[in-house]
Amino acid sequence: MNDSSIVALRIAPNTKDLGEFSVSRLLPDKRRQRVGPFVFFDHIGPAEFPPGKGVNVRSHPHIGLATITYLFEGSMLHRDSLGYVQEIRPGAVNWMTAGKGIVHSEKVTDEVLASGQRLHGLQTWVALPSEAEEIEPRFEHYAAADIPAIESDGARMRLVVGNAFGVESPVRTESETLYFEARLDAGSSIDLPAAEQLAIFLIDGEATVADEPLRQGELAILEDNAAGAVHATRDAHLVVCGGAALAGDRIVWWNFVNTSRDRIEKAKRDWREGRFPGVPGEEDFIPLPDS
Repeated sequence: MNDSSIVALRIAPNTKDLGEFSVSRLLPDKRRQRVGPFVFFDHIGPAEFPPGKGVNVRSHPHIGLATITYLFEGSMLHRDSLGYVQEIRPGAVNWMTAGKGIVHSEKVTDEVLASGQRLHGLQTWVALPSEAEEIEPRFEHYAAADIPAIESDGARMRLVVGNAFGVESPVRTESETLYFEARLDAGSSIDLPAAEQLAIFLIDGEATVADEPLRQGELAILEDNAAGAVHATRDAHLVVCGGAALAGDRIVWWNFVNTSRDRIEKAKRDWREGRFPGVPGEEDFIPLPDS
């Protein structure tokens, strides 16, 4: 890395086996816990499910964070303890704010289970500001048609969260957050929007940032307040995420995120002893891990 590099850190994927499928986990990393409010970053697939096989993530709890599900291919079915049942398909956004506590599962519809599918997408978490960690939980679904699309000189962007490129996403957040998908034709470029902290994940193709190569499957974390252009040397598909840095440290343990270790310990006890609300109609759940 040269002295003028704007790439502060490159994080290689860590494969995590979730049972029916594996994901590539980029955050948290032992060298960097978060980028802006993003504290968790999983790349799902692409995974091929034959008929009779599908995603089956049993009920599990969250506190102190919001989860974001965004798919490029396939479908998942969200159910939660607030009573929401929502299928998500490519281009739509499922945003679930855990706040003081929520339980959800991620599976597939009977139709998708019967037919099989190809699944590809991202699941990310953002930590909540300390003053919002105990807010009431909520779930919001945003249809693909409601997510702003921007086209310019061989570049096609979809603004999942935040303000950029002269438009604003409808997705409601608790802190300054930026998240967008970009598909760039070979030879095209986009300027990075202004943000305190940003990371770029190259899903497919070849691209550079400020003339530095991006590596497929890696998360490239940029220097704070970095400015520069992303240029596609071949057709490229990528996402950019980040935003304003959150004040204070965060403890991340299993599905719990919080500024207080005591609050994490309480959440552990509450899940172990059955004090979280359940998901209506579901009895299967993921037990509290040993460590």
